[in-house]
Amino acid sequence: MRRALLLAGLALVLVSGGILAFTSPPRLLSVYDRVAGGGAGARQVAEGVAFGTHGQTLDIWAPADPPAGKLPVVIFWYGGGWANGDRAAYAFAGRALAKDGFLVVIPDYRKVPDVLFPAFLDDGAEAVAWLQANVAEHGGDPGRVALMGHSAGAYQAVMLALDSKRLAAAGADPGIVKAAVGLSGPYDFYPFDKPRSIAAMGQWPRPEETQPIAFARADAPPLLLVTSEGDETVRPKNANNLAAKLRGMGAPVEVKNYGPLDHEEIVMALSKPFRAKGPVLADSVAFLKARLGQ
Repeated sequence: MRRALLLAGLALVLVSGGILAFTSPPRLLSVYDRVAGGGAGARQVAEGVAFGTHGQTLDIWAPADPPAGKLPVVIFWYGGGWANGDRAAYAFAGRALAKDGFLVVIPDYRKVPDVLFPAFLDDGAEAVAWLQANVAEHGGDPGRVALMGHSAGAYQAVMLALDSKRLAAAGADPGIVKAAVGLSGPYDFYPFDKPRSIAAMGQWPRPEETQPIAFARADAPPLLLVTSEGDETVRPKNANNLAAKLRGMGAPVEVKNYGPLDHEEIVMALSKPFRAKGPVLADSVAFLKARLGQ
């Protein structure tokens, strides 16, 4: 993402401040997306809403002109190697999904090194519990929920979709989760061989419990696993191995491989300026609508 946004970042002038925007790549992309018209058809309906037991907060996005009735809900977790990222920087993802008819919740979660596995997953489970109890007040249907994320956020989404006990322990009904979409996520990566996974999970005494593939089950909700041959950060074997295990159990799963796109380009393709890189948004939306009954 840094490489693709470098020239845009040097040229982009914030309308509000009249100065060059030197900021994180995802936050810069959200500004670029808004300037390019990505905000049309979506609106932020809540910002910095408190949830959970550790001071977490979340944002909510909705269609600008929502239809009658409660909207299907997508929770989107951002990536950052379990160590970086924040909800506001991923406004481009919230806008993109909201424009297509979803109520979109983007929660924060605690990061390494302040916490280690499984604290960030527990934060994710608390977000699902908050949603079940409160999302109707914001126009969402708590019975039609999908989990989605990119990279470490895809890990959150897929792990929580598969590990129903963790959701139940947080006070959420696992049955409300009707589908999950993982964009470039790690699901089968033990033994740990990268600094970020070692830092986040290397201390856990039972490493198999850190792996989404270990929680594959026949009654899992439908999963869409997005990967790409050009991803040198999270290799396609993660999606392929998990899909193979789920298929062997009879669980519904789809894999989409976007060829030469790299790790960052997969999530960048959700934004309006980079949507031509691949149909990541269109394919994800079609999958979600089919599973959430929209």
